[in-house]
Amino acid sequence: MLPIGEIAALFTSFCWTMSAVGFSTATSEFGAQVTNRLRVVLALVALILINTFLYARPIPFDAGLARWGWLALSGLLGLALGDAFLFSSYRHLGPRLGLLLLSLAPIFGAAIAWGLFGETLTVLQLTGIVITLVGISWVVFSRGEDSTTSKHDWRKGVLFGVLAAACQAAGLVFSKQALGDNFSPFAATLIRMLAAVIALWGVAAVQGQAATTLQTVRSHPRGLRWALFGAFFGPVLGVSASLLAVQHAEVGVASTLMALPPIIMLPISRFFYRERLTWQSVAGTLVAIGGVALLFLQ
Repeated sequence: MLPIGEIAALFTSFCWTMSAVGFSTATSEFGAQVTNRLRVVLALVALILINTFLYARPIPFDAGLARWGWLALSGLLGLALGDAFLFSSYRHLGPRLGLLLLSLAPIFGAAIAWGLFGETLTVLQLTGIVITLVGISWVVFSRGEDSTTSKHDWRKGVLFGVLAAACQAAGLVFSKQALGDNFSPFAATLIRMLAAVIALWGVAAVQGQAATTLQTVRSHPRGLRWALFGAFFGPVLGVSASLLAVQHAEVGVASTLMALPPIIMLPISRFFYRERLTWQSVAGTLVAIGGVALLFLQ
């Protein structure tokens, strides 16, 4: 039987790697907060069009109150709050340690799914998770980005990174509770994105930043193009694939496979950004691939 959940999780990693390329460029044009607000709006518009085309229903109002509740909570935690913590972690620690801390998400995901819903993993799958995380950590540490932040900022960055991982994991676990009866991942992602849009733009309106955000976007058309690229691969395809993954696989397995963007970035860094790869990067990649292989063994 085809492992749909695991394949969807691997595709999610690819999509999130592509979105990171787009959003990193857009962030250099707009700044992190504007990019964060813009990406959820672009994704919401795209998802409305996709749902209209596929199901002749732009917004799934008939999904049921419980399903809406789980998915809205998931969107607030994973897409709004979690990404806000992640950007803050990047600001204090840089991308290397931020990605490393985000790789804790599988551990949080497995723990939350076990504690709240009794979901268990086999010994082989747990071993695969550990090996994959070791490989990811090795690759991230081998990137050679030295942190020069103060001890205070370092502690704040670590805290934000751990919170980002926890929020991402919780968002996936709560999404899984709403995906019964083969509910459409695109419809589920739309509900999650709608909750994130309301939260992020509501805060922006309260802070008086909504109009400033729109003015910034209009004055940087290049950034808008990269934000569109990132939104297509990230909040649209990537998030939808992540829901398909947790719909058909254990949360711990799916979130581990979705933690592979640092690995996938290696050839992109080598051939597009002309970065020199170290032997530690290659060795870590092989270790992570070995862990992924164990996750496919049932």
